[in-house]
Amino acid sequence: MLFSRCPFPSRARQCFHALKSIKRDCLPSLHKAGWASTATVPRITTHYTIHPRDKDKRWEGVNMERFAEEADVVIVGGGPAGLSAAIRLKQLAAEQGKEIRVCLVEKASQIGAHTLSGACLEPRSLEELFPDWKERGAPLHTPVTEDKFGILTKKYRIPVPILPGLPMVNHGNYIVRLGHFVRWLGEQAEALGVELYPGYAAAEVLFHEDGSVKGIATNDVGIQKDGAPKATFERGLELHAKVTVFAEGCHGHLAKQLYAKYNLREKCQAQSYGIGLKELWTIDEKKWKPGRVEHTVGWPLDRHTYGGSFLYHLNEGEPLVALGFVVGLDYQNPYLNPFREFQRWKHHPTIAPTLEGGKRIAYGARALNEGGLQSIPKLTFPGGLLIGCSPGLMNVPKIKGTHTAMKSGMLASEAIFNQLTNENLQSKTIGLDVQEYEENLKKSWVWKELYSVRNIRPSCHSMLGVYGGMIYTGIFY
Repeated sequence: MLFSRCPFPSRARQCFHALKSIKRDCLPSLHKAGWASTATVPRITTHYTIHPRDKDKRWEGVNMERFAEEADVVIVGGGPAGLSAAIRLKQLAAEQGKEIRVCLVEKASQIGAHTLSGACLEPRSLEELFPDWKERGAPLHTPVTEDKFGILTKKYRIPVPILPGLPMVNHGNYIVRLGHFVRWLGEQAEALGVELYPGYAAAEVLFHEDGSVKGIATNDVGIQKDGAPKATFERGLELHAKVTVFAEGCHGHLAKQLYAKYNLREKCQAQSYGIGLKELWTIDEKKWKPGRVEHTVGWPLDRHTYGGSFLYHLNEGEPLVALGFVVGLDYQNPYLNPFREFQRWKHHPTIAPTLEGGKRIAYGARALNEGGLQSIPKLTFPGGLLIGCSPGLMNVPKIKGTHTAMKSGMLASEAIFNQLTNENLQSKTIGLDVQEYEENLKKSWVWKELYSVRNIRPSCHSMLGVYGGMIYTGIFY
């Protein structure tokens, strides 16, 4: 009946019948053959936390013993926060004639290798840590001489005056290659006696029987990509400490475990994130304006997408500019591609002339904590604490977090040192719970600064979007 009403010619009907018979006769056997072939493929072991090694026959007979080292303080992360903490601890120990062993592990092959160059640094914390930083040769070569801010439309730029008191004022700041600055901090730390272990990623948090943090274990080496051990397999090193400082940066994998174990986010709002895309260019010397800082909002993003750009002219002996684009990851358009928007921004009529004839020499991206003060978790727990961008101490409107990260590390070290040298201290746990650190942070200029800008990012969720946030900032700051 079906084919009597079908408009197809008889030849087409014959083909259709032939295809039906092929499907009926052949596909079941193909289906079975497919299942049989996939059953012979070994399952890929991605990580021992997903497929435990004690249940994997390939790991039978492998020596899993780890060597352990004891220290007073172990710091995870060799960024500005971690290095400032290490330096401050050794400074205090030298001032009071105490011997404190400080170990710092960093996943990058060299200190500073994973830090993206190009930042506008507020030197307040550096001046507190090293008042003589100029004499020590800190690589701050480019003081800000010109500050520009604008709103971009598709073809034009609307200049916006930067008034005193606004978060975007950069007078007194320095444009730096942050990787070079972090490397310099590493040199200062090593000179003071800090034990630096670059090339070793902290892979696991270790705990005492009482639940306090015992230390960390570094990553195992000599593992095939399918998860099986190589002949060169070696277990990671255990580093035990009285206090372990976590300075992993944004969304660190160990910090996430600590949030869950100690319920550190119980009394704060959920964290929100952004992505920062950054490039380093050499440009035509005629277009080079050392000391110029430029920020924009608007095109190519719509008003409901939080984000903006920066363009910094560095004075590092050659015509360098660091440029970048930040997009809040709470954007509403599911088809938005942050990197593509960055590419579009570079072709804007007011941006492209700077880059024409230039060459990109480096690029990268990193995640940013954008929740602000409302999203900072509890910072201390038995045996450890969080510093820097790990808990989210970035000043979002300023697009700056280095100075607050460094200060948090210094405050943490002062609180830790007080407990380590307190002969009458009676700790409830084996790992020390340094609650004094969080109390001191809330009394410091860091907390005051973050409190003053706490509503700027949320104000961008109004009907006017980013422009509503700008109006709010202009009125209240």
